[in-house]
Amino acid sequence: MNTSFFGELLSSITEQGRALIGPRLNRSGDMPLIDLCEALLSGRGEASGVALAGEILAGYAALSAEQRLTFFQALLARFGPDLDAVQTALAACQNAPEDQALVRQLHAATEPKRQELIRRINLAPGGTRALVDMRSDLLGLLPDHPDLREVDRDFERLFSFWFNRGFLVMKRIDWSTPAAILEKIIDYEAVHEIEGWADLRRRIGLEDRRLYAFFHPALVDDLLIFVEVALTRDIPAAIGPILAEERAELRAQEATTAVFYSISNCQVGLRGISFGNFLIKQVVEELRRELPGLRTFVTLSPVPGFARWLRADLASEPSVSGELLGPELQDALEDGRWLDEPDLQKQMEAALVPLCAHYLLREKGRNGRPLDPVARFHIGNGARLERINWRGDLSANGMTQAQGFLVNYLYDLRYIERNHEAFAATGEVAASSAVGKLAKGVKEPPKTVLPV
Repeated sequence: MNTSFFGELLSSITEQGRALIGPRLNRSGDMPLIDLCEALLSGRGEASGVALAGEILAGYAALSAEQRLTFFQALLARFGPDLDAVQTALAACQNAPEDQALVRQLHAATEPKRQELIRRINLAPGGTRALVDMRSDLLGLLPDHPDLREVDRDFERLFSFWFNRGFLVMKRIDWSTPAAILEKIIDYEAVHEIEGWADLRRRIGLEDRRLYAFFHPALVDDLLIFVEVALTRDIPAAIGPILAEERAELRAQEATTAVFYSISNCQVGLRGISFGNFLIKQVVEELRRELPGLRTFVTLSPVPGFARWLRADLASEPSVSGELLGPELQDALEDGRWLDEPDLQKQMEAALVPLCAHYLLREKGRNGRPLDPVARFHIGNGARLERINWRGDLSANGMTQAQGFLVNYLYDLRYIERNHEAFAATGEVAASSAVGKLAKGVKEPPKTVLPV
């Protein structure tokens, strides 16, 4: 697709539309932003609509943080469903429930006007990019303004259509990829920081390393999500050897295992729109075609919620972890001295490994799904919790988030669908017998539920 051609075409339409709306709206740029939104919804002309959409995006970009909050609050108050129209359509539908035209009218009446407004704003050149950024602003406001979740639901609903898997393009990133994309890979990496160009080259420029990304035609020269892959002979237990500066490079044809060791979502404004499951499955198929000798597909994943859960559990009564750790180990955990004392390390390992297994298998949110976000993703994707790795990530981030734990989730192609269906139906967490035995070493917790 020639995106530059369509961009130029939209820009041309916008300029023509500006000439049309200027006299009609008495210099639209001087109008309040919400009034521009009302005018966009009430208009019918395509050229003027494109121009108005551009004016709205330009006006929004100029707002302060406080003014953006006011803008979203106005979207909530003034652009919801027309309740009178809903009541009228509902009454008509109840009188003639088999009339499909009336059912369609009811459906149309219940849709918030915000959704049509967002659709029309998307007509502007660069509209999709701007709307993704706009939702990023909105997400930042939700913790303090939960009523705005109604507005966010409209963004999320439309984005789920616009960023449907059918529109996504997967590409392998290598050293020949344009520098602008490579720079963004360095910036977006969210799991294991990329320390400059030399580090990036070790991840994408060697025979036993791969990086794949999803792109969308509306976000030219930007990424949605990417996954980093190491080709190995065995399932790894630690990230250090994979990221090491000095290591023996493996010929790709000699590899038997593909390790997904980092997955990074690149667009904050697309949070909640699922890409990772499609990306992993497509990469698996791509690697199987390229390298038939690959037999095992596995992750080396963080456990980002473990340390937070452990702190909260130790502070609660009764405490699941308190019995295993005991006062001495709890003190050592608090002051960090166990990291330098071999005997304490062994005691800590004996206590924390079963607790990590318990956390991943048993601790659930209100929706009955695993409390840990990475576990939710991979288990929901049909993977099996295969192994828990003590001291797998000794970086500052790895210790802060998970006391150094990494885990392997196995993508066994024979059982992915079965695991996914069991998880969707009952919340069952597929796990190896070894992990199950570890969890049995922890006394069953009281039947309480923590928020996700």
